[in-house]
Amino acid sequence: MIPMYPYYGYESRCRQVPITFPPQHQNVQPGLEYLMYPVPISDNPQYKGSGKLAGKIAIITGGDSGIGRAVAIGFAKEGADIAIVYLYERVDAEATKRMVESYGRRCLMIEGDLRQPAFSAEAVRRTLECYGKLDVLILNQGVQFPQASILDISDEQLENTYRTNIFPLFYMTKAALPYLSPGSSIISTASVTAYAGAPLLVDYSSTKGAIVSFTRSLSLQLVDKGIRVNAVAPGPIWTPLIVSSYSAEYVRTFGVNTPMKRAGQPFELAPTYIYLASEDSSFVTGQVLHVNGGIMTET
Repeated sequence: MIPMYPYYGYESRCRQVPITFPPQHQNVQPGLEYLMYPVPISDNPQYKGSGKLAGKIAIITGGDSGIGRAVAIGFAKEGADIAIVYLYERVDAEATKRMVESYGRRCLMIEGDLRQPAFSAEAVRRTLECYGKLDVLILNQGVQFPQASILDISDEQLENTYRTNIFPLFYMTKAALPYLSPGSSIISTASVTAYAGAPLLVDYSSTKGAIVSFTRSLSLQLVDKGIRVNAVAPGPIWTPLIVSSYSAEYVRTFGVNTPMKRAGQPFELAPTYIYLASEDSSFVTGQVLHVNGGIMTET
Protein backbone atom coordinates (compact mmCIF):
# COMPACT_ATOMS: atom_id res chain seq x y z
CA MET A 1 0.00 0.00 0.00
CA ILE A 2 1.30 3.46 -0.94
CA PRO A 3 1.83 5.66 2.15
CA MET A 4 -0.12 8.90 2.17
CA TYR A 5 1.57 11.75 0.32
CA PRO A 6 5.23 10.96 0.92
CA TYR A 7 6.16 12.86 -2.24
CA TYR A 8 4.65 16.24 -1.43
CA GLY A 9 7.00 19.12 -0.90
CA TYR A 10 6.29 22.19 -3.04
CA GLU A 11 3.99 24.71 -1.38
CA SER A 12 1.90 26.73 -3.84
CA ARG A 13 -0.61 29.45 -3.08
CA CYS A 14 -3.27 26.83 -3.55
CA ARG A 15 -2.00 23.81 -1.64
CA GLN A 16 0.94 21.45 -1.56
CA VAL A 17 1.73 19.94 -4.95
CA PRO A 18 3.86 16.84 -5.51
CA ILE A 19 7.46 16.96 -6.65
CA THR A 20 7.53 13.28 -7.68
CA PHE A 21 4.90 10.58 -7.99
CA PRO A 22 4.41 6.99 -6.85
CA PRO A 23 5.06 4.53 -9.72
CA GLN A 24 1.78 3.65 -11.45
CA HIS A 25 0.45 2.67 -14.85
CA GLN A 26 -2.97 2.29 -16.47
CA ASN A 27 -3.36 0.03 -19.49
CA VAL A 28 -6.02 1.96 -21.43
CA GLN A 29 -5.82 5.48 -22.85
CA PRO A 30 -6.71 8.23 -22.32
CA GLY A 31 -6.79 7.04 -18.67
CA LEU A 32 -8.95 7.51 -15.61
CA GLU A 33 -8.29 10.30 -13.16
CA TYR A 34 -10.12 8.73 -10.22
CA LEU A 35 -7.63 5.84 -10.25
CA MET A 36 -4.55 8.08 -10.03
CA TYR A 37 -2.52 8.66 -6.89
CA PRO A 38 -2.27 11.45 -6.04
CA VAL A 39 -5.30 12.75 -7.93
CA PRO A 40 -4.39 15.77 -10.09
CA ILE A 41 -5.20 19.15 -8.58
CA SER A 42 -7.96 20.66 -10.71
CA ASP A 43 -9.21 23.53 -8.58
CA ASN A 44 -7.39 26.39 -6.91
CA PRO A 45 -9.63 27.52 -4.03
CA GLN A 46 -7.74 30.81 -3.91
CA TYR A 47 -8.89 31.69 -7.43
CA LYS A 48 -11.97 33.90 -7.26
CA GLY A 49 -13.94 34.55 -10.42
CA SER A 50 -14.87 38.06 -11.50
CA GLY A 51 -17.42 37.41 -14.26
CA LYS A 52 -14.92 37.35 -17.12
CA LEU A 53 -17.03 34.72 -18.92
CA ALA A 54 -20.45 35.58 -17.54
CA GLY A 55 -23.21 34.20 -19.75
CA LYS A 56 -20.80 32.39 -22.07
CA ILE A 57 -21.27 28.82 -23.32
CA ALA A 58 -18.18 26.66 -23.82
CA ILE A 59 -17.57 23.22 -25.27
CA ILE A 60 -14.50 21.50 -23.83
CA THR A 61 -13.29 18.32 -25.50
CA GLY A 62 -11.47 16.03 -23.12
CA GLY A 63 -13.33 17.90 -20.41
CA ASP A 64 -13.80 14.94 -18.09
CA SER A 65 -10.37 15.12 -16.44
CA GLY A 66 -6.89 16.61 -16.45
CA ILE A 67 -6.49 19.98 -18.13
CA GLY A 68 -10.05 19.88 -19.47
CA ARG A 69 -11.52 19.45 -15.99
CA ALA A 70 -9.46 22.34 -14.62
CA VAL A 71 -10.59 24.56 -17.50
CA ALA A 72 -14.23 23.60 -16.91
CA ILE A 73 -13.92 24.54 -13.23
CA GLY A 74 -12.16 27.81 -14.02
CA PHE A 75 -14.75 28.73 -16.64
CA ALA A 76 -17.55 27.94 -14.19
CA LYS A 77 -15.99 30.26 -11.62
CA GLU A 78 -15.99 32.98 -14.27
CA GLY A 79 -19.68 32.49 -15.06
CA ALA A 80 -19.74 30.14 -18.06
CA ASP A 81 -21.95 27.11 -18.61
CA ILE A 82 -20.11 24.09 -19.93
CA ALA A 83 -20.49 21.11 -22.25
CA ILE A 84 -17.79 18.49 -21.70
CA VAL A 85 -17.07 15.96 -24.44
CA TYR A 86 -15.36 12.71 -23.45
CA LEU A 87 -14.74 9.23 -24.84
CA TYR A 88 -15.73 6.73 -22.13
CA GLU A 89 -14.58 8.18 -18.79
CA ARG A 90 -18.05 8.62 -17.32
CA VAL A 91 -17.03 8.46 -13.65
CA ASP A 92 -14.52 11.26 -14.20
CA ALA A 93 -17.04 13.24 -16.27
CA GLU A 94 -19.64 12.99 -13.53
CA ALA A 95 -17.10 14.28 -11.02
CA THR A 96 -16.33 17.25 -13.28
CA LYS A 97 -20.04 17.94 -13.65
CA ARG A 98 -20.44 18.02 -9.85
CA MET A 99 -17.50 20.42 -9.53
CA VAL A 100 -18.89 22.78 -12.15
CA GLU A 101 -22.34 22.69 -10.55
CA SER A 102 -20.82 23.39 -7.13
CA TYR A 103 -19.95 26.84 -8.52
CA GLY A 104 -23.51 27.43 -9.65
CA ARG A 105 -23.10 26.70 -13.34
CA ARG A 106 -24.53 24.02 -15.64
CA CYS A 107 -22.54 21.16 -17.15
CA LEU A 108 -23.72 19.01 -20.05
CA MET A 109 -22.02 15.62 -20.44
CA ILE A 110 -21.57 14.39 -24.03
CA GLU A 111 -20.06 10.93 -24.46
CA GLY A 112 -18.73 9.76 -27.81
CA ASP A 113 -15.81 9.30 -30.18
CA LEU A 114 -14.40 12.47 -31.72
CA ARG A 115 -12.49 10.40 -34.26
CA GLN A 116 -15.84 10.04 -36.03
CA PRO A 117 -16.76 13.20 -37.98
CA ALA A 118 -20.50 12.85 -37.35
CA PHE A 119 -20.03 12.94 -33.59
CA SER A 120 -18.63 16.48 -33.69
CA ALA A 121 -21.83 17.67 -35.34
CA GLU A 122 -23.82 15.81 -32.70
CA ALA A 123 -21.82 17.38 -29.86
CA VAL A 124 -22.44 20.88 -31.20
CA ARG A 125 -26.12 20.12 -31.84
CA ARG A 126 -26.65 18.85 -28.30
CA THR A 127 -24.89 21.89 -26.85
CA LEU A 128 -27.12 24.23 -28.84
CA GLU A 129 -30.23 22.30 -27.85
CA CYS A 130 -29.27 22.62 -24.19
CA TYR A 131 -27.97 26.19 -24.08
CA GLY A 132 -29.17 27.89 -27.25
CA LYS A 133 -25.79 29.27 -28.32
CA LEU A 134 -22.03 28.70 -28.37
CA ASP A 135 -19.25 31.17 -27.57
CA VAL A 136 -16.05 29.24 -26.81
CA LEU A 137 -14.62 26.05 -28.29
CA ILE A 138 -11.82 24.34 -26.35
CA LEU A 139 -10.11 21.58 -28.36
CA ASN A 140 -8.27 19.53 -25.77
CA GLN A 141 -8.59 15.79 -26.56
CA GLY A 142 -5.45 13.73 -27.08
CA VAL A 143 -3.57 10.44 -26.89
CA GLN A 144 0.10 9.54 -26.93
CA PHE A 145 1.90 6.21 -27.29
CA PRO A 146 5.63 6.43 -26.52
CA GLN A 147 7.94 4.45 -28.80
CA ALA A 148 11.72 4.33 -28.64
CA SER A 149 12.01 4.12 -32.44
CA ILE A 150 9.95 5.40 -35.34
CA LEU A 151 10.21 1.83 -36.63
CA ASP A 152 7.96 0.78 -33.74
CA ILE A 153 5.15 3.19 -34.67
CA SER A 154 2.60 0.99 -36.38
CA ASP A 155 0.28 2.22 -39.10
CA GLU A 156 -2.59 1.71 -36.64
CA GLN A 157 -0.90 3.83 -33.96
CA LEU A 158 -0.03 6.59 -36.40
CA GLU A 159 -3.57 6.81 -37.70
CA ASN A 160 -5.08 6.70 -34.20
CA THR A 161 -2.78 9.48 -32.94
CA TYR A 162 -3.60 11.77 -35.85
CA ARG A 163 -7.28 10.86 -35.91
CA THR A 164 -7.54 11.69 -32.20
CA ASN A 165 -5.22 14.66 -31.83
CA ILE A 166 -5.69 16.68 -35.01
CA PHE A 167 -8.67 15.52 -37.09
CA PRO A 168 -11.26 16.57 -34.44
CA LEU A 169 -9.93 20.14 -34.58
CA PHE A 170 -11.24 20.26 -38.14
CA TYR A 171 -14.42 18.31 -37.39
CA MET A 172 -15.37 20.35 -34.31
CA THR A 173 -14.46 23.71 -35.83
CA LYS A 174 -16.48 22.99 -38.99
CA ALA A 175 -19.46 21.96 -36.87
CA ALA A 176 -19.22 24.92 -34.49
CA LEU A 177 -18.23 27.77 -36.83
CA PRO A 178 -21.72 28.54 -38.19
CA TYR A 179 -22.82 29.27 -34.61
CA LEU A 180 -19.86 31.37 -33.49
CA SER A 181 -20.04 35.15 -33.67
CA PRO A 182 -17.74 38.14 -33.25
CA GLY A 183 -16.10 37.86 -29.84
CA SER A 184 -16.08 34.06 -29.92
CA SER A 185 -12.88 32.17 -29.22
CA ILE A 186 -11.34 28.86 -30.34
CA ILE A 187 -8.54 27.53 -28.13
CA SER A 188 -6.55 24.36 -28.75
CA THR A 189 -4.18 22.45 -26.50
CA ALA A 190 -0.81 22.13 -28.20
CA SER A 191 2.32 20.99 -26.33
CA VAL A 192 5.89 21.91 -25.51
CA THR A 193 6.82 18.90 -27.65
CA ALA A 194 5.78 20.84 -30.75
CA TYR A 195 8.74 23.14 -30.08
CA ALA A 196 11.27 21.11 -28.10
CA GLY A 197 10.54 17.71 -29.63
CA ALA A 198 10.33 14.45 -27.67
CA PRO A 199 12.34 11.36 -28.66
CA LEU A 200 9.66 8.95 -27.42
CA LEU A 201 6.76 10.87 -28.99
CA VAL A 202 7.53 11.44 -32.66
CA ASP A 203 3.96 10.97 -33.85
CA TYR A 204 2.38 12.82 -30.90
CA SER A 205 4.81 15.74 -31.21
CA SER A 206 4.09 16.06 -34.91
CA THR A 207 0.34 16.31 -34.23
CA LYS A 208 1.03 19.08 -31.74
CA GLY A 209 3.12 20.88 -34.35
CA ALA A 210 0.14 20.56 -36.66
CA ILE A 211 -2.03 22.18 -33.98
CA VAL A 212 0.33 25.17 -33.88
CA SER A 213 0.04 25.59 -37.67
CA PHE A 214 -3.72 25.03 -37.52
CA THR A 215 -3.98 27.80 -34.92
CA ARG A 216 -1.92 30.30 -36.87
CA SER A 217 -3.63 29.64 -40.19
CA LEU A 218 -7.21 29.50 -38.90
CA SER A 219 -6.67 32.71 -36.95
CA LEU A 220 -5.85 34.52 -40.20
CA GLN A 221 -8.91 33.04 -41.88
CA LEU A 222 -11.31 34.06 -39.10
CA VAL A 223 -9.87 37.38 -37.94
CA ASP A 224 -12.23 39.37 -40.17
CA LYS A 225 -15.15 37.56 -38.55
CA GLY A 226 -14.04 38.74 -35.11
CA ILE A 227 -13.34 35.17 -33.98
CA ARG A 228 -10.01 34.71 -32.22
CA VAL A 229 -8.00 31.47 -32.49
CA ASN A 230 -5.21 30.67 -30.04
CA ALA A 231 -3.56 27.74 -28.30
CA VAL A 232 -1.88 26.77 -25.05
CA ALA A 233 1.32 24.70 -25.07
CA PRO A 234 1.63 22.86 -21.74
CA GLY A 235 4.83 21.29 -20.51
CA PRO A 236 4.69 18.12 -18.37
CA ILE A 237 1.35 18.17 -16.54
CA TRP A 238 0.06 15.52 -14.11
CA THR A 239 -2.96 14.07 -15.95
CA PRO A 240 -4.43 10.63 -16.75
CA LEU A 241 -2.64 10.71 -20.11
CA ILE A 242 0.68 10.36 -18.28
CA VAL A 243 -0.11 7.25 -16.26
CA SER A 244 -1.87 5.61 -19.22
CA SER A 245 1.01 6.12 -21.64
CA TYR A 246 4.28 5.91 -19.69
CA SER A 247 5.72 3.08 -17.63
CA ALA A 248 5.38 3.10 -13.85
CA GLU A 249 9.11 3.75 -13.50
CA TYR A 250 8.98 6.72 -15.88
CA VAL A 251 6.08 8.21 -13.92
CA ARG A 252 8.17 8.20 -10.73
CA THR A 253 10.32 11.10 -11.94
CA PHE A 254 7.86 12.71 -14.36
CA GLY A 255 8.53 16.44 -14.73
CA VAL A 256 11.64 16.71 -12.55
CA ASN A 257 13.79 17.71 -15.53
CA THR A 258 11.99 21.06 -15.94
CA PRO A 259 13.72 24.19 -14.63
CA MET A 260 11.11 24.23 -11.84
CA LYS A 261 12.05 20.61 -11.00
CA ARG A 262 8.46 19.35 -10.99
CA ALA A 263 5.48 18.65 -13.19
CA GLY A 264 2.65 21.14 -13.39
CA GLN A 265 -0.86 20.58 -12.08
CA PRO A 266 -3.99 21.15 -14.20
CA PHE A 267 -5.18 24.11 -12.09
CA GLU A 268 -2.03 25.97 -13.11
CA LEU A 269 -3.18 26.07 -16.74
CA ALA A 270 -6.82 27.08 -16.28
CA PRO A 271 -6.17 30.86 -16.00
CA THR A 272 -4.41 30.83 -19.37
CA TYR A 273 -7.48 29.40 -21.07
CA ILE A 274 -9.67 31.88 -19.20
CA TYR A 275 -7.50 34.74 -20.44
CA LEU A 276 -7.69 33.56 -24.05
CA ALA A 277 -11.46 33.10 -23.87
CA SER A 278 -12.16 36.47 -22.27
CA GLU A 279 -12.08 40.08 -23.43
CA ASP A 280 -8.77 40.45 -21.59
CA SER A 281 -7.14 38.97 -24.72
CA SER A 282 -9.13 40.97 -27.27
CA PHE A 283 -5.94 41.85 -29.21
CA VAL A 284 -4.54 38.30 -29.14
CA THR A 285 -5.05 35.85 -32.01
CA GLY A 286 -2.88 33.28 -33.76
CA GLN A 287 -0.75 32.90 -30.65
CA VAL A 288 0.48 29.97 -28.56
CA LEU A 289 0.98 30.63 -24.84
CA HIS A 290 3.53 28.45 -23.05
CA VAL A 291 2.85 27.06 -19.57
CA ASN A 292 5.73 24.66 -19.12
CA GLY A 293 7.71 25.18 -15.92
CA GLY A 294 10.42 27.26 -17.58
CA ILE A 295 11.37 25.11 -20.57
CA MET A 296 12.94 27.38 -23.20
CA THR A 297 11.27 27.12 -26.62
CA GLU A 298 11.70 28.82 -29.97
CA THR A 299 8.39 30.39 -30.99
